[in-house]
Formats: sequence, C-alpha cells, structure tokens
Amino acid sequence: MAYSDLELLARIVECEAGGEGETGMKAVASVVMNRVQVDYGEYGRLYTIREVVYQRGQFTCAMETVGGVYNMQNIYNMRPTQVHYDIANWAIAGNRLTNLGFALWFYNPFSVTCRDNFPSRVGEFVIRSGDHCFYNPTPAYAET
Repeated sequence: MAYSDLELLARIVECEAGGEGETGMKAVASVVMNRVQVDYGEYGRLYTIREVVYQRGQFTCAMETVGGVYNMQNIYNMRPTQVHYDIANWAIAGNRLTNLGFALWFYNPFSVTCRDNFPSRVGEFVIRSGDHCFYNPTPAYAET
C-alpha cells in the first residue's frame, strides 16, 4: 500500500514512539523532518518523508523482518489515532522541539545512560526524551 506522507509519518511516530508521550512522539517526528530538510551529508540526498522512512537500515519499524524473523511492530501493523496525525501535521508544518537541536538520530539504549556519540562520531548526544537518546550532527557528518 502506498501511504501518503502524512499517513507514513503518523505510522512511524506511533511505531517508534507511541509509548513515549506527546514530547517523545514529537521528537521522533522532528528527527524524520530534520532528515528531510538537511541539505548535506547522507540525508541531504533524501527529499521526502517516504525516502527518509524507507532508507535501508534506518527505522526498525519500517522493516517487516529483523534478523530473519517477522517484525510484529512495523508501520503496516500500526493503527494511528488522531494524536499521531496531529503530531505528523505539526512536524510537516515546520514545527520542531527546540531542545532537540537539529537531531538526525535517536535510539533506545535500554539503559539509564546515553552514549556520547551515535551512530558513530557523526552524531553527538543532545538530549534524552523518555527511553530515547537524541543526537545532533557533528562536522564529521558532512563527510557521509
């Protein structure tokens, strides 16, 4: 099924951060839209929400299988509600969480601490929101 950008963003928000409250969901939506907007580095070659969400290996929720096993928590199994659409519309309209900086990455460390850098030296820790750690690009990101 070919989802609209709004539907796709609402589904990735629900899947990646549905249990993180409004701030956590807005943070994930901000990362997706930051990747759409950045004009340099690896993500500078992506121009749409669809390209960002489906970029290989980026979002577990966009994968139907993980490690050869069916991934039950994927965007196709999500049933977004009005709050997910509202957050998607908020982000598409250009809104971002200011304390997030220009974060391009997030992950759940499954621990109480966040790494200083993620995914490598191209991202540096900026803030934790709920279970997720968020990272802004470093100058090394421009070389990706």
